[in-house]
Amino acid sequence: MIKVTVWNEYVHEKEHELVQKIYPEGIHKAIAKGLTFMAAEDELSVRTATLEQPEHGLSEEILKNTDVLIWWGHCAHDQVQDGIVERVHSRVLQGMGLIVLHSGHFSKIFKRLMGTPCALKWREAGERERLWVVNPGHPIAEGIGPCIELENTEMYGEPFSIPEPEEQVFISWFEGGEVFRSGNCWHRGNGKVFYFRPGHETYPIYHDKTIQRVIYNAVKWARPQGWWKDISEGPNVPTEKAPEPIKQKGGSVH
Repeated sequence: MIKVTVWNEYVHEKEHELVQKIYPEGIHKAIAKGLTFMAAEDELSVRTATLEQPEHGLSEEILKNTDVLIWWGHCAHDQVQDGIVERVHSRVLQGMGLIVLHSGHFSKIFKRLMGTPCALKWREAGERERLWVVNPGHPIAEGIGPCIELENTEMYGEPFSIPEPEEQVFISWFEGGEVFRSGNCWHRGNGKVFYFRPGHETYPIYHDKTIQRVIYNAVKWARPQGWWKDISEGPNVPTEKAPEPIKQKGGSVH
């Protein structure tokens, strides 16, 4: 069973009537329900966490029991504690998968992992978007047609200041003419990172079954394939603990 935690800052839904109408239980609950709908029985275990909870709902115990973390944030990036960011960063390097959605491109954890500003152009005009599948053989594109069409979205446009993706799955075209790298994959340490663009809070995008399918596919792709042990601290390996016998020939100065 893949253990998934869906994290959402959960601010817009409590402050804006339109967002509350679209996502009455919060964006995190909509994403969690979509995953549960897509998954086979006993395939996924899904929990949610929000900014307002103690340790933002991302305690060491919860992260220890998370295989894939899904991250949605927009207006409260600066409220996420740096210590929690470092905790999530460490878990990704060890092997936890991370899926960053929409405006999470500006989250502390995504910028920390990318090492770049992650800036972009944007416009909110409710325009049409086509997400073209540019890598149809990729596991995240499984069961998806040539493109996904969304009637009303917020535009994100290039240049997108991210490192060159190791794999690109989707590229978007918008009604206003811009394009955007909307589905990008990286490895960081032993963990996998996927950025997926769709999902502005004033549009019901996370209720779309095809979008739910992409997130479900991404969870399966990002799940850990193994875990790294942290060896950044601790003593050097003594001679007597080497895998093969060593005839010591002299000392060294450190």
